[in-house]
Amino acid sequence: MSNTPQAPDKLQAPASAAAASGKSPYINAIVTSKGYYWFLVLFLLGLSIFGSFVNDMYTPSLPEMVKYFGASVSTVQLGITMSLIGAALGQFIMGPISDHIGRRPILWVGLSLGTLTAFLCTLSGSITIFLIFRIFQGFGASAGYFLARTIPTDLYKGQVLAKFMAIMGAINGIAPASAPILGGFIGDTWGWKGVFITLGIVGVILLAMSPALKETLPPASRSQANFLQSIGNYRNLLKNKPFMTHVILKGWVLAILFVYLTSSPFILQTIYGFSESIYGIIIGCNALFLSMGSVLAPKFKPLKRAAFWGTLGLSSFLFANCVALWFLHDFWVYEALMCPMLFFMGLVFASTTTIAMNEGRSQAGEASAIMGIVGYVMAGVAAPLSGLGNVLHSTAITYVALIVLSIIYAVKTKRTPADLYN
Repeated sequence: MSNTPQAPDKLQAPASAAAASGKSPYINAIVTSKGYYWFLVLFLLGLSIFGSFVNDMYTPSLPEMVKYFGASVSTVQLGITMSLIGAALGQFIMGPISDHIGRRPILWVGLSLGTLTAFLCTLSGSITIFLIFRIFQGFGASAGYFLARTIPTDLYKGQVLAKFMAIMGAINGIAPASAPILGGFIGDTWGWKGVFITLGIVGVILLAMSPALKETLPPASRSQANFLQSIGNYRNLLKNKPFMTHVILKGWVLAILFVYLTSSPFILQTIYGFSESIYGIIIGCNALFLSMGSVLAPKFKPLKRAAFWGTLGLSSFLFANCVALWFLHDFWVYEALMCPMLFFMGLVFASTTTIAMNEGRSQAGEASAIMGIVGYVMAGVAAPLSGLGNVLHSTAITYVALIVLSIIYAVKTKRTPADLYN
């Protein structure tokens, strides 16, 4: 069976008998054409890619920015951290609001802010100003990123949701693949400012497409609580142990990914001597393995097995790479161990995202926000640690700590009741 959910001639409306009985894979679905269905797929992929590009596209330019701003490696890496902090705040605030007023207004505001600050980053006269702009850029871009998870949850459930999330996970693997490649070539040609101008152009394109997006959260399904009450409703999700177990597991694994993304420019360019363009190609090819893992995640029954075995596989190859970073200092060993590590990471991302969103579907906006906040806080704290002292040793130490934490939550995941049989 294909991993792609089939586009029906007409998506079933929630008033249908099948939807009412709970047997339909479509919930709160808008009645629309097959053509619109594929527009929705492409637009959500664009939103997800934009959120990923904001964090990943300029990583090949990190060494150049160290020289441009006259700052330390760890300080420049804070650009990633500031974006993640902004994204966490954005999702915390915009998640409940989207449950109250709908998805489209939040999308427009967030995309506009993310696009504007992409251009403003190029005007930064100091690393401090740049970091401030990065907070606001992350805040705005987070709207598209969390809505790319929330909107499918408005529309689908069960097996169809799992397959849709697998597609999103695969594209989220391709996005880190293409972002460093594009960022490397753009950085080599126009410098780091050219990368942020390109990000702004991507945001403009998405804004031009956004009027065609139909609202997926009808008024009857919206939260009736005011904003402060909605913020208080976070407690319900935080007390949901299965939901939080999968959220935290994904968070630790996301932290591993960001340590990899922030340390690899210095390992591959400064230590192994590759150019920005070649660095982008290497990271891009590696990220394709993450996509493959995401696509295969729905094959596991129940789905939580993909999260457990994915974490164990990831941890095994990553620990071997820690040993290699500390003692061997060999590019080919580094590369051979990173590819399977990213494959298992894809299994974890696709499975934990699907299960957590399925658990929190009654508060989809807030559930997506919590998932983003937890992951970004963990990643934001971990990312600059790899730049302290010897980058090979500090990266290895950070990886080991994250491996231990990931395994703890993988075991907890294995012990949770399976809520998705697909």
